[in-house]
Amino acid sequence: MQNFENMPRPEIILVADTVAREKNIDRDDVLEAMEIAIQKAGRSKYGFEHDIRAHIDRKTGAISLSRYREVVPTIDDIENDAAQLTLDEAKAYNPDIKVGEFIVDPLPPIDFGRIAAQTAKQVIVQKVREAERNKQFEEYKEKIGTIVNGTVKRIEFGNVILDIGKTEAVLRRDEIIPREKFKNGDRVRAYVLDVRRENKGPQIFLSRTCPEFLAKLFTSEVPEIYDGIVKIVAVARDPGSKAKIAVKTDDVTVDAVGACVGLRGIRVQAVVTELQGEKIDIVPYSEDKAQFIVSALSPAEVTKVVLDEENNRIEVVVPQEQFSIAIGRRGQNVKLASQLLGCDIDVLTEEQEQERRSNENKVRSQRFMEALDVDEMIAHLLIAEGFSTVDEIAMVGLDELAEIEGFDEDVAKELQSRAKEFVAKRNKEFEEKSKTLGIDEQLQSIAGLDQDMLLTLAGKGIKTLDDLADLAADELIELVGEDALSIQEANRIIMDARAHWFKDEK
Repeated sequence: MQNFENMPRPEIILVADTVAREKNIDRDDVLEAMEIAIQKAGRSKYGFEHDIRAHIDRKTGAISLSRYREVVPTIDDIENDAAQLTLDEAKAYNPDIKVGEFIVDPLPPIDFGRIAAQTAKQVIVQKVREAERNKQFEEYKEKIGTIVNGTVKRIEFGNVILDIGKTEAVLRRDEIIPREKFKNGDRVRAYVLDVRRENKGPQIFLSRTCPEFLAKLFTSEVPEIYDGIVKIVAVARDPGSKAKIAVKTDDVTVDAVGACVGLRGIRVQAVVTELQGEKIDIVPYSEDKAQFIVSALSPAEVTKVVLDEENNRIEVVVPQEQFSIAIGRRGQNVKLASQLLGCDIDVLTEEQEQERRSNENKVRSQRFMEALDVDEMIAHLLIAEGFSTVDEIAMVGLDELAEIEGFDEDVAKELQSRAKEFVAKRNKEFEEKSKTLGIDEQLQSIAGLDQDMLLTLAGKGIKTLDDLADLAADELIELVGEDALSIQEANRIIMDARAHWFKDEK
C-alpha cells in the first residue's frame, strides 16, 4: 500500500474561514462542500464507478484522497467490481478484516485545477444556500403563532406576497379579511400560520382571518393578558363582520372584560380598527356552563337553558321578541356562540318550547295509558314526576313510586308489576322479530336506537353495523321518522357505527 505525502494547504482553511464568516454559516459546512468537490474531481479522473472519498485536515488544510472498497462474503455478492471485493481477496491486504468493513487505498493528490475549482465553487455556493435556507427555516419556524409586520411586495392571483425582512411570506386570499384590499408598499400585520421547508427556501404562510390573530392582537393591546392576569379561553370569528372572545381571571380585583375594553374603549377599538371594523363581543367566561351560554348569546336575553351533554347539545329558550337577536343576522350570533362553547345550540321561543313539550307529553301519556292500562290522570302524574319511558317505571324503587301524590304502596306495586310485564313481553317479541329479520347483535348495542327504531330500520334493509355506518345523518332521520332523532343524535349514532372501521385500520 503506497503512502502519499499530504502537503499542508493553509489557504484552504483561510478560504473556509472567510466564506463561513461572510455567509454566517458553520466552517465545517464549507469544508464539507470542498470535500464533495474534490471527490467529484477524483471520480471524474479515476471513474465514477469508484468510491472515491476526500478528506481535508481541519487544522492544516492537507487534502487526502482515497479509494474505498467494501468487503462482501463471496463473488456472488459483488454488485460493483470497482467498489467491492470478496472476503478472501481482502484478507490478502488485511488478515483480520471482516465482511462490511472497507479496504482503503490512498490515491495520489490530483491537480486541483480550473475544472475542480469551478466544481468546488458551485458546491460551496449550493451548500451556502442550503445553510442559509435552513437557518431561515429554523428562525421563522420559531415564529409560528406570533404576529409579524410586512410590506406588500406584489399581488399574485389574489394572494399577497409580503416582504417580512430576510424573506417573503404569503398571505393567501382565503386568509385575507373580506373586502380588504392591498396595494404595493402597504404595511400589513398578520399571524404566522405555518412554515414549510421547500427546495426554493422556507415558505411562510400568514393569516388575518384565523381566531388566533384576534387573540394575539388582544395580547399586544391588553397588558393584563400579556402578563397572564387575564386569560383568553376561546375565540370565535366571522372575519370582517363579528367576533366573540371569552376571557376570565382568577384575580378578584380585576375585571376581565373591562381590562379588554380599556378606558373609553380604547383597547378594543385598536383591535377593531386593525380588523377593518369587525365588531367584537367580549364575553366573561364562567365555569357554570349555563351562565356561560347566557353570556355567549348576548345581547339576547335567555329565559331557560337545557344541557344535553351526552349529545354535546344545548337548548336555549328566549322570549319571542328576543328570538331574532339570539339568532343574529344570517344566524351569526348563535353560530359564534356555538363556536365559543364548542357545541351545538338550538334556540327556541317560549311558545315553541311549550308546544314541543306539550306534544312530547301527549305522546308519552298515550304510551303510558296503553302500556300500563291506566287513565290519563295517572299518566300525567307519572310524566310530571319526570318519567319518560315504561322501562324507567319498571326499574325505579317502589318507595319512589309510592311517594307520588295520590299513590300508595299498593298502587305503586301494581304499576311496577304492569310495567315489568309490559317490558318482558315487548323484549320477547323484539327478540323473536330481530331473529326473524336477522338484526345483527352489534347493531342492537348502539346507544340511542330503541327497539322500535331497530325494527323500522331492519324492515328497510338496515340490519348490520356496516349498513348503518353507510348512511348519512339525514337518511337515518328519514328512515326512523323526523320526530325520533335530532341531527346531532343521528350524527353521533352513525359515528358510533363507524367506530369499528377505524379500529380495524389501527
